[in-house]
Amino acid sequence: MTEKRGVIFSYSNSDDIILQNLGEQLRQIRLNKNSTQNELSEISGISRSAISDLENKGTGSMNTFVRVLRALEKLEILNHFVTEAPVSPVQIAKLRGKIRKRASGTGNKPDNEESEW
Repeated sequence: MTEKRGVIFSYSNSDDIILQNLGEQLRQIRLNKNSTQNELSEISGISRSAISDLENKGTGSMNTFVRVLRALEKLEILNHFVTEAPVSPVQIAKLRGKIRKRASGTGNKPDNEESEW
């Protein structure tokens, strides 16, 4: 790889380097599954040359990328892209409504009556 281990994607890298690193990661996943590009081609329905381009150059479509991940049984990698939008404090306040700060009391109990506790 062109970067230090563990630092694959950085803002200082060009888009081409990032895409090339993605391709290298896909290749490593494929090799870890002991699969050839031809076998992956048959499973994914993507041509072997398209898989080669994805792995070696980082070129290809998102469709190709997802189909290869699916064929490699690694779709869970995409879960890292899904994040929940944070809820703003104003939205939280609106959802809560009015929060009681003190009891209003019953109003029908005389002051001199003892508590049942």
